[in-house]
Amino acid sequence: MREDLTIRLEQFKERYAVDTAVQGRVTKPPVEFIGEEILELAVSALLQGENILLCGGKATGKNILADNLAWLFGRPVYNVSFHVNTDSSTLIGTDTFVGGEVRLRSGPVAQAARYGGFCILDEINMAKNDAVAVMHSVLDYRRLIDVPGYECIPMHPATRFIATMNYGYAGTRELNEALVSRFTVIRMPVLEPRQLHRLLQADAPNAPEEHIDHCVGLFMDLNEKAVNGEISTHPVDLRGMVAALRLMTDGMAPKDAIAISITNKCFDEYEYQLVQDVVMTRFV
Repeated sequence: MREDLTIRLEQFKERYAVDTAVQGRVTKPPVEFIGEEILELAVSALLQGENILLCGGKATGKNILADNLAWLFGRPVYNVSFHVNTDSSTLIGTDTFVGGEVRLRSGPVAQAARYGGFCILDEINMAKNDAVAVMHSVLDYRRLIDVPGYECIPMHPATRFIATMNYGYAGTRELNEALVSRFTVIRMPVLEPRQLHRLLQADAPNAPEEHIDHCVGLFMDLNEKAVNGEISTHPVDLRGMVAALRLMTDGMAPKDAIAISITNKCFDEYEYQLVQDVVMTRFV
């Protein structure tokens, strides 16, 4: 990373100390993000007070980047995984009884606002309209949460929001213009073979080079077929590939490790056979 960004990161951490109550949320990610150019773009935007939206296909490292950014800035992390039942109360909080009084039980967005955390909004394009609407005043110049019946919650100056999205997943929808305008958008590039090799090696340090090379080749082959529309994105699963490599390292036969981690995720018989044929070119 550029020296000037490193200096500004240290200044940021010195300026905004983390509350002792949430020190446990400042954790080092198990995997380092690979991609210096993208990392510098994201760090620069966050230092300027922007919130960022990471968009891209499967296995492009969106969540890994988000976790690494929170660690670099030394901030507590709050995660929100959007689904069809996520509503405004999930994000901000709900009423609860404490000592005979009604109080607000803060949700992840309210906690991130209070403690200067980095709130990761995973799969934001699966959010319902009412859930997204409460984020507007949080993400723009107002930087506050107006909770009916309670006082406004102002944003801590260190609070940032990092959203991720995969375009075209089942259950996703188009993000409205008002929401997108509140983010700076970073398009995540597809992993290159050398980056994937480093990533797999970091996740399974005891794996033989031969197994890593075969896993890299298989992943790239499957991804190419998915891009060309020959198969779905189900078998293009980096988590599954990491699991398969670990199983191989633990002594399982490569073909069995790939079967239970990758191939068997294809429930369509025709696709299953296609993926099986690709696997056979890499693992005999």
